[in-house]
Amino acid sequence: MNKPRQSFWGLWNISFGFFGIQIGFALQNANMSRVFQSLGSSIDDLPVLWIAAPLTGLLVQPVIGFMSDRTWLGRFGRRRPYFLAGALLAAFALVAMPQAHALLFAALLLWMLDASLNVAMEPYRAFVGDMLHKDQHTAGYAVQTAFIGAGAVVGSIFPYLLDHLGISNAAVIGGIPDTVRYSFWAGAAALFGAVVWSVVKTREYSPAEMAQFGAAEAAAGDAPSAALAGRGFGGGVAWLIAGSVVTVAVQQWGLQKEVYLLGGLLAAYGIATIAAVAMARAGRETHMLASIVGDFSGMPPIMKRLALVQFFSWSALFIMWINTTPVVAQYFFGSANPASAAYQNGGNWVGVLFAVYNGVASIAALTLLPALSRRIGKARTHIVCLLAGAMGYASFFVLRDPHLLVVSEIGIGIAWASILAMPYSILASSLPQGKLGIYMGLFNVFVVIPQLLVATVMGSIMKAFFPGEPIWTMAFAAGTLAVAALAMLRVKVPGEA
Repeated sequence: MNKPRQSFWGLWNISFGFFGIQIGFALQNANMSRVFQSLGSSIDDLPVLWIAAPLTGLLVQPVIGFMSDRTWLGRFGRRRPYFLAGALLAAFALVAMPQAHALLFAALLLWMLDASLNVAMEPYRAFVGDMLHKDQHTAGYAVQTAFIGAGAVVGSIFPYLLDHLGISNAAVIGGIPDTVRYSFWAGAAALFGAVVWSVVKTREYSPAEMAQFGAAEAAAGDAPSAALAGRGFGGGVAWLIAGSVVTVAVQQWGLQKEVYLLGGLLAAYGIATIAAVAMARAGRETHMLASIVGDFSGMPPIMKRLALVQFFSWSALFIMWINTTPVVAQYFFGSANPASAAYQNGGNWVGVLFAVYNGVASIAALTLLPALSRRIGKARTHIVCLLAGAMGYASFFVLRDPHLLVVSEIGIGIAWASILAMPYSILASSLPQGKLGIYMGLFNVFVVIPQLLVATVMGSIMKAFFPGEPIWTMAFAAGTLAVAALAMLRVKVPGEA
């Protein structure tokens, strides 16, 4: 038996919750630095406060994926309980955030918000694979990407719209503007309502139905964790040594202190590997840690190759998110001084540019991606879109009129749409269905690691080689997307030439 084909409205119901989740992410990304600084944080402390977001995703998503693969709560389903729980906690954090009067409380709420959004988001990737036949995976992830883009636009411009409607955008000392306060509260309602819509309007297939569809697998994680029992501790020791070397390098070469986090993560993975091997040797093969480490080290070949593509793709994205404002302000509005009116005008224009690329992504996801993938295949579609993004970043060097940067954002928006859709469509069609949750969670590691590397290493590179010249970050972004496109040549999608 095959899974029933979903209509457009079926695809809509499956992914509509992502619209609300992305509103929450957009409000977080656009306003948390503003909240922190309003509560007394210096700009130098912002990276430390922000590091909670990627670190939370790195820890939460594999765990939630592991758990959701093994969950079945009758009519409540497999993935939907996690959507609902995550949305409820995230909505609470959004409501409470504007009431924070202490920096530590706001930082803790950010951690809670990001963890909750990850709890809600991770199962959605596997949910599309659960609910759709392989020939609808591209359409399913395209609709999900369209909702991501639409949610990002709404969440990003909501404070701007409230300001133009007459809501106060001024903040008293130690307070948060009403535009931000009301945006967070409206975002909480939108997030929870959108997720509830998906929960109510969908019905998950039971384990028996999945078995009829031929999608059931042996208990997820058993084979990889059992294979760990035959491994030595050398791999874990190597990771532990690598983490120690990075830590020593920070001290010897005077790198930014955030690089300590990279060393700590490498060492932590080494310790986790040693512990997982020890558990497997002791016969605890289905333990969560052993299963996660076993599945990570035993990823299917297509996932490993896509992971490399994902690593370089997201490196470019994080470079853009961190550096676009100083680049546009300095090179297109003529000021590198954050206190100047020109710099603030540049920052406002960056908000418009970000809305453009998210809007383009929504349109491209529903029109360009399905048409291209039918004509030239998923792998080549992704290559074309990544190269469009690379040209968008490179154009920052040749354009001088800030309004023409809208053209740059069109290319970036096409790449953004494909990054959010095509790798997941390829994975969902190529991986064991019984392990979609854990594999999608582990795949997120290659979204988070680039963010941590950019946050920790990029600053040291720019300080050493291009001090005061942030435009070169766009060259790095263009180059990494081009490398991602080259790496995509090694990805062979089953059924495609």
